[in-house]
Amino acid sequence: MKHIDLNCDMGEGMGNEALLMPYISSANIACGYHAGSVDEIKTVMALCIKYGVAIGAHPSFNDRNNFGRTEMYLSASELYQLVTEQIQLMKETAAAMGTVLHHVKPHGALYNMAARNENIAQVIADAIKAVDDSLIVYGLSGSVMIDKAQQAGLRTAQEVFADRTYQPDGSLTPRTQPNALIKNETAAIQQVQQMIEQKNVLTTTGNLISIQADTVCIHGDGQHAVSFVQRLYEYLIREGITIQTIKY
Repeated sequence: MKHIDLNCDMGEGMGNEALLMPYISSANIACGYHAGSVDEIKTVMALCIKYGVAIGAHPSFNDRNNFGRTEMYLSASELYQLVTEQIQLMKETAAAMGTVLHHVKPHGALYNMAARNENIAQVIADAIKAVDDSLIVYGLSGSVMIDKAQQAGLRTAQEVFADRTYQPDGSLTPRTQPNALIKNETAAIQQVQQMIEQKNVLTTTGNLISIQADTVCIHGDGQHAVSFVQRLYEYLIREGITIQTIKY
């Protein structure tokens, strides 16, 4: 039987986590640097426990003004400390609530930079491994982040996006470009189907590129996020695709 992990970025002030939880299997919780707070982290973790959703850390640049979506250039030691602090906070908070941290998925600009920059990806992999080498690294499918995490001996989940368009090199179209987001729900679901079933995706130039879909990202901050997740969930179930957390 086919299966897929549905992950969603949460704890970012949207307030719709309770509505999304029944339809996802993994949550990436903001660590307070681009959004969120300790109280919000605890609230979302409690929902994860209730619904059996895997808990992930969603570390970012310390940049609330730009929601972590502006590139920042830090030294290796600064970046290592930045990532370590956020993962450690999430790990300790989870332990205090009687549960465990399952994965790490960088956020925003940090995610995109790690997808293409070997040095940044290496620092993030080293930081994750130092805190807990059992954590799974969620990264862009086929990216440098996946390569560096695997080379560090970490387990990985190759991530694809339901509502983002792709460039010929496999990167996501920058949000600054007008065609970055897929706003039509039917088109987004068709893209998910193609990535899971055919293991490829159509790029903005009309070319097909290979892609591995271990986990699908659902953005919780979209205007119709809840209705879209419901539609996607129902579609996958109809197609006989089980929604389950990444397990190794």
